[in-house]
Amino acid sequence: MTNAPELQFCLLTEPLIRYRRVTDGNAVFANLPELFVAMAADEVRDYPALRPHQRHAWYAFLVQLAAITLNKAGRTAVFETAQEWRDALLALTPDDPDGAAWCLVSPPERVAFMQAASPNWDVREWDTLFDASDELDLLLTSKNHDLKGARMHASRPEDWLFALISLQTLEGSNSGSHKGISRMNSGAGSRSGVGVVPKGGIGQRWTRDVVLLNEARSAVAEKYSLNEVAGLALVWLKPWDGTTSISFSELDPCYIEICRRVRLFTKSGRLFARRAKTPTSRIDAGGKKGVTGDPWMPIDISEEESKALSVQGRGFDYKLICEILFSGKFFKPEPLRVNLLDGNGLSLLAQGVARGNSKTEGYHERRVPISPKVRGLLRANQSAQLERVTGQRIVAISEVIRLLKDALIHLFENGDIKNYKQAVKTHGAKIGSIKDAFEAAEDSRFFDDLNEEMEATDPDAQRLQWLLGLVERAETILKRAFDTGPRSGIQKYRAQSAALSRFHGGLRSDKFPIPDLVNYYRQQTTQRQEETSDHA
Repeated sequence: MTNAPELQFCLLTEPLIRYRRVTDGNAVFANLPELFVAMAADEVRDYPALRPHQRHAWYAFLVQLAAITLNKAGRTAVFETAQEWRDALLALTPDDPDGAAWCLVSPPERVAFMQAASPNWDVREWDTLFDASDELDLLLTSKNHDLKGARMHASRPEDWLFALISLQTLEGSNSGSHKGISRMNSGAGSRSGVGVVPKGGIGQRWTRDVVLLNEARSAVAEKYSLNEVAGLALVWLKPWDGTTSISFSELDPCYIEICRRVRLFTKSGRLFARRAKTPTSRIDAGGKKGVTGDPWMPIDISEEESKALSVQGRGFDYKLICEILFSGKFFKPEPLRVNLLDGNGLSLLAQGVARGNSKTEGYHERRVPISPKVRGLLRANQSAQLERVTGQRIVAISEVIRLLKDALIHLFENGDIKNYKQAVKTHGAKIGSIKDAFEAAEDSRFFDDLNEEMEATDPDAQRLQWLLGLVERAETILKRAFDTGPRSGIQKYRAQSAALSRFHGGLRSDKFPIPDLVNYYRQQTTQRQEETSDHA
């Protein structure tokens, strides 16, 4: 294969992708076939130029592309050499034997990597010029302060590569001029990525998921009405004038999509990009709400109409992770399930950008350890126990927060509440910030504490210790709030006494819905009374 002069930055032959080795951390520049060989050997530690919000898009691309390539080649095992990968990848684009479909830059009337050919190219119709790769990327901020745009004016080809994949496989709708991807539940949704990560490096997970995708091809094709045999896998190969859509039934089960008409080009040795309006969606997935067979997308099946998960501003908090992993609310694709070949050392990785109206509301990423006991229950599809235990813990946190909020109201009202609703309104913001800080701290330790209970020889005793620790941490937060309560004389002591009395009294109340705590504190009270009586 030779590159014509107008073809530039070919991923099949040029070392454009930089990764760091697991063994020594040294940077290596590789082309795409060489990277696949390194991934199979689990030699890749990370990618220095990859921005956090781009991680799932890049990983999903590498897995889907490898699965597509191996399926088309009739193989189940990965190739051993870069040349084998190169030949197989080129075989995916028979209409472009010169490798144009794998070049970042090619003539606009021809296909380029992740860029559909534009038969009627007219630069006047391409409304936006980008001279920095991060301008092309999907991140939008309402005030441009969370993450500054247009900073990367000295972008390398790999920066444009990552931005291009992020844009084409994660982006949502932006007004009526630019439609989003098919793999989200609405134009303002997001393409989240949630999956099981085995022990080892990136390559271990990549190998695992490539195998799972190809094993699930037939089932995915049947379930989502995709074309297993002759479906379009690389959507950018089909020319696009911006006015037509591809029928969903035309697609391969592992299809890699594009959603924007963009073209990269060079001028004076630098890369630039132009973008045209895309008022018509590239893929006609109307009504599917992101239910497309995405390998890493949890599907909410709790309502009459299923829909893909869209991470919100709260991110992957403990409640959402428990719903995804342990409840029946979400359907889990194969890479999100623990299977018989998964050993110990597993974790769950959840990634996603929370989108709003023409802006992003934050990138969220969370890694959750999966203990051996939890792994065994998930592998055996026995999550009822886990759902029960996590449900009890979530309720416990909620109830202790309720007690904490009530105690804080008494503190800030000097122990003398005349109008409870008005007091809540008056101190709501202050109480909310304290409550949020407490819940965030519990969130951060939730799954470590859960694993301790699941692995304990006496789970009931371990759970009681966690409950007592939860109460102790809440009381500590309450006492810290004393500094923001009344500070003078009698009011101070009355307010603090009322707050503590309300907090401890609630723990002993018949109405408190955690019997283990009620019984424990009542026993403590009885024991102290008996000791006092003995001393008398």
